[in-house]
Amino acid sequence: MSDIKLFQNKKIRSSWNQEEEQWYFSVVDVVEALTDSPNPTDYLKKMRKRDAVLGCYIGTNCPQVIMLTEMGKKRKTLTAEISKATFGMTPSEYKEYKGLTKKNHNLRDHMDDLELIFTMLGERVTTELSETEQPDTFQGSKKIARRGGNAAGKAREVTEEELGRSIVSKKNFLPDKGGNFLDK
Repeated sequence: MSDIKLFQNKKIRSSWNQEEEQWYFSVVDVVEALTDSPNPTDYLKKMRKRDAVLGCYIGTNCPQVIMLTEMGKKRKTLTAEISKATFGMTPSEYKEYKGLTKKNHNLRDHMDDLELIFTMLGERVTTELSETEQPDTFQGSKKIARRGGNAAGKAREVTEEELGRSIVSKKNFLPDKGGNFLDK
């Protein structure tokens, strides 16, 4: 379910995720509302370039979801396509693999450094391809997402070969009853 929220008479796009039982908000719309920037997308890009921690946080902790723009265009990083090509599993399959059964468990919070690195690599390659090729259809975006994920998937396979082990791990960071983190 998508919805428009108002903040000081500014429109903020939002989307309810039924599976996770939480709202997602458009970061670009929030930036526009708080800064009155005429180009909030560029403003956010510049902020991310200037502040490496912010750039990493947004890329890692802000999931991309479908939201319609004022003109009705769909904007989405096809996370499931990227993840499937990178790890062989969609995010929901990955959560199940890690034993994350509660709807409010964020997969990225339960990934180790290498899992996060390859997730971010797939997303970044997809973003670069999208900016260069500028697909104008959802199917075009889907193909680019697969290509970005495939690039990360190949890099993951080479790394696994070098390390002699899988990057994909059942490890998660859920505490047990004693407060210790489980190593599933």
